[in-house]
Formats: sequence, C-alpha cells, structure tokens
Amino acid sequence: MMIARVLVAECKQEVSSFNPVLSHYDNFDISYGKDIVNFHLGGKLEVAGALDVLKVKKVQVVPTYSARARTSTGILATTDWHKIADEFLESLLKAPPVDAAYFAMHGAMASEDEDNPEGFLIAESRKILGENIPIVISLDLHGILTDRMLQNSDAIVAFHTYPHCDFYDTGARAARLLLRIINEEVKPVMARVKIPALVRGDELRTDTGLFGHLIRAAQAIEKSPSGLSAAIFIGNPFTDVPDLRSNSLVVTDNDPERARREAIKMAKGFWQVRERLQAQLTSVEDAISIVNKTSGTIILTDAADAPSSGAPGDSNAILRSLIETGFEGRALIPIVDRPAVEVAKAAGLRGIIRTPIGGTLDQVRIHPFPIEAYVHMLSDGRYISEYSGTPADAGDTAVLQMGGITLVVTSRSVSLTDRSLFIAHGQNPCQFDVVVVKSPHCRYEYFEAWASRVINVDAPGSTSANLLSLGHTKCGRPIFPLDDNISFQPQAQIFCRHR
Repeated sequence: MMIARVLVAECKQEVSSFNPVLSHYDNFDISYGKDIVNFHLGGKLEVAGALDVLKVKKVQVVPTYSARARTSTGILATTDWHKIADEFLESLLKAPPVDAAYFAMHGAMASEDEDNPEGFLIAESRKILGENIPIVISLDLHGILTDRMLQNSDAIVAFHTYPHCDFYDTGARAARLLLRIINEEVKPVMARVKIPALVRGDELRTDTGLFGHLIRAAQAIEKSPSGLSAAIFIGNPFTDVPDLRSNSLVVTDNDPERARREAIKMAKGFWQVRERLQAQLTSVEDAISIVNKTSGTIILTDAADAPSSGAPGDSNAILRSLIETGFEGRALIPIVDRPAVEVAKAAGLRGIIRTPIGGTLDQVRIHPFPIEAYVHMLSDGRYISEYSGTPADAGDTAVLQMGGITLVVTSRSVSLTDRSLFIAHGQNPCQFDVVVVKSPHCRYEYFEAWASRVINVDAPGSTSANLLSLGHTKCGRPIFPLDDNISFQPQAQIFCRHR
C-alpha cells in the first residue's frame, strides 16, 4: 500500500471580546515546515500526539504552518489577522499533494473583522485542498462551533478534560480517526445540537464536577462500535460573536440516526443542569473578611482577570482591598504592568520605588493604585510552564515587596494556569497566607490540594464568571443566563461529506 501523505497545520488563539487591548501578530509564535515538528517533538500538545500516531503508522507528514498564541488576549487586529490567514493559506498552496489534512485549532478566536477565523481558514483550505481530501480538526471544548467549520471538515475531535490535560490525547485521537478515514474504514457523520446556554463555574471541572458526567457519556459514545467522536462544547463566554453558545456534537460511522439521537440526549442532559454549572462568587470585601478569620493559605481566585481566558492581567482590585483593609499577613499577587517594571529596573535591585500599579491596560474597569515598594528581584521573565511543559515569556519582570505583600510584576500577559511564574521568581505559594490566582481553574495539585480554602472572587474584569456584568452585544439571544424564560427544544443538524 502507498504511504499516505498527511498535511499538518496549526492556528490557536482564544480571545476575550471584553478585553479592550487588541492582540497582534507578535503575540504569536510562528513556525513553518520542519520547525513545527521540531517544536512539538516529545511535547504534550495536540500536534505532538498526532505526530506520534502518524509516525507509528509510517505516514509521511507534510508540516506547513503553525501560529500559536502565547496566551489568550483581546481580539486580533484586522491587519494582523489577515497576515496570519494569508501565511496559513499560502503554506497550503505551496505544499505538495496530500491524501489528508489535520488542523489543530482552538475555536474561540476572533478578529476585528472576522467573527469565525477558524471557520474561514477551514473553508478556504477546503478550496485549496479539494473536496476529496479528508480534513479532521481538533478543538478546545471552549471552541465556538459554526456551520462553516462543520460543513468543511470530515470530523471534529475535542478535549475531554477541564482543566485541560488531554492536549496530546486529543491530537492522537484526531490522527487515528483521520487514518481510519483515509483507509476507508469509516464514513463520518456529524450531528450538532445548538444549546442556548453559557456556563462558567466549578461544576465544569471534569474530574470532580457535574460536567464530568456529561463528558464521560461522550467518551462512552466514542468507545462504542459506531462512535467516532463526541463532545460538549461549552464555548468561551468571553468571545462575543454571533455563534457563541454551547453545543453537543456526535460523530458516528455512517449512522446519522444514532448521531442525531445521541447529540439530542447529551444536549438535554446539559440543559437540565445548566443552572448548577454557574459560578458561585464571593465579593472582594467578603473574601478579605474571610481571609482575616481563616488560618492557612487562602487562594483568592481572580478569574475575572485571567490571561488564560483573555484578560490583560492588570487588575489591582484584590491588592487594593488588602491594603485598604489593613491586611497584615503575607500575600502573593501577580500583575501585568510594564511601566512599573521599567520604574523598578531604573531603581535597580534593593531600590525603593513609588509608582502606580495596575490599570495600565484595562482602563475601563481598573484604575491605577499608588504603591511604595522594595525591588527584590529583576528578571527577563522567561521560564518553563509546569502545566504545558512549553517555554513562557512574561517579558522583563520585577518582584516587588510591600511589607508582607509580594507582587510579581510582568511586562506581558502570560497564562497563569500553574505556579511556575511564582516559582521561577523565588516565591513558594505555600509560604503565603494569601495567593491570588488569576485563572478560573488550575490542576488540583497546584493549589487546592494543600490550600486551606479556595474562594472565587467577584472582582471586576473582562473574563468575569459574573456573565451578566460583561455586556454581550453580538451573541444570539435569548441565551441563558443573560435572558429569562428560555424554552429549548433540541434539534440536531446533520453534516456529512461522504465521497
């Protein structure tokens, strides 16, 4: 049998439409050809999983283009989006003939002039590659599933974990399915049900939360004889685009009725528990009051300013409240503030600085707060993420101390889904009374396993779990929880590209 040639490409970014700071081309790591393979070799991400499967099956890989956003941020500026789109599609035009294609994408990307960049890229790729080339896509379960994506791909595979820890496995599953399509072992049929709901909360954790039961039902479908892929996409509530919603998706082997039936069943199950999938939030004032009455390390989760969800990371809301209420313990807080870092660099190690902190990016919700601090450390902000195992670059970074409060001040937003920024700058979270974590959920062992309490704080920010506070203007209405008295009668749409 002839050795199959499989094209591999990647374009991944998650945005918050409520972050006033646009993202740009230089927010991405760009790779071409063999450099893509070299980057992912031995890694933990989707492309690494796909490459390992293809290697075992002796498939000839044709790597073309990779654009990987360093972290989530605001929507992509028009010119920068067009530059990425042109490079992505040009790389396909220059590629040799292939038998199939695998695309690793996120699904919650948006630009100033394109609400569905992934759908655009998949549709244009279909024009380039032709109608007979199988295309399989992997997506984050926070992806926004659109008709363009479904109409132009043969199958879609999504994450099964949140917090995400199955990047590699998702890429491997996508590659295995693609090979079965190439070998004409299966004929995928996709059924999608649109669910008018947005959810955000602790019950979305797939290891301990209610959402995990729904995901395990999807996994059971995948393991069944005719099941090829299944997922519930909860979308990204912060990517305010017309197709924002939740979706159930089931892919079967040439069995549209089963795909329809299973997708409707999953959608009904999700709808029944939608209210329980919302976040339970505590006001900043009440959170500080709890801190002052509790021993051990308290984790204050500031998901409203989570760079991993698209926020700029420059909120000082909890810092301000700690200082104004006379907090006397030890607190560890990350914050993005390039001007403050520059002031610290000018003062040098052991210098004393006076500077406003915070509110340099999201000037709509956050206002600068004046501080006096001691410069404890200066660094270039480069480290390795314990979450993904990939390099991170926070830009020039300063560790500032104000009595018992320690600030890790970065020049750039980075995903704060683990402890590595703290540890790389000599700060052990276990040694503090309060640690501000700017991520909605981290892996259990990073903080929850040893902290005395975790409090989800209702602070201002562009990725707040208080969804009513954000101000959606584009997403389809009515939708839960933004609207009341919504009726839902699940209907499945079928997508099939049998040749």
